[in-house]
Amino acid sequence: MDAFLASVEHRALRTAEFSTNSRDDALDLVQDAMLELARRYGQRPSSEWAPLFYRILNTSILQFHRKRRRQQRWFGWLESDAAVLDAIPDPGPDPARSAQQGEAMADLTAAMQGLSLRQRQVVMLRVWEGLDVADTAAAMRCSAGSVKTHLSRALSALRSQLEEHV
Repeated sequence: MDAFLASVEHRALRTAEFSTNSRDDALDLVQDAMLELARRYGQRPSSEWAPLFYRILNTSILQFHRKRRRQQRWFGWLESDAAVLDAIPDPGPDPARSAQQGEAMADLTAAMQGLSLRQRQVVMLRVWEGLDVADTAAAMRCSAGSVKTHLSRALSALRSQLEEHV
């Protein structure tokens, strides 16, 4: 189990970070998904862990977005006060992070954010994680046809937005 979790940790974090736009929230979601996998499914064969882990992670991401929408509906009036905090200048970029990011990565991130949540999930699971259609469908709790449709539409949108980098 430890070896499996170590092998998916960085990719899962990137998947969650693309989905939440927050590294801190992504860290929490990945940690919770790992704990739940170990607690509930640790006795299962290791071949089942990847789809189970990504199902748990994707469910957590969906719940995160539902909770965020609910909070925005009830506490939206606080956003005007939050704008004051956003006006405070940033002390500057983190040198390590700035060194890692290039123009292509920024464009990819922007393009990924332009996709629907389901399209982002299917791209991350199929392309980034390399899961097959059946495992992706199991993780997302949808049909294989739905996975193929979401992936096709997502890749088409990404191609049109990122064609200058090809």
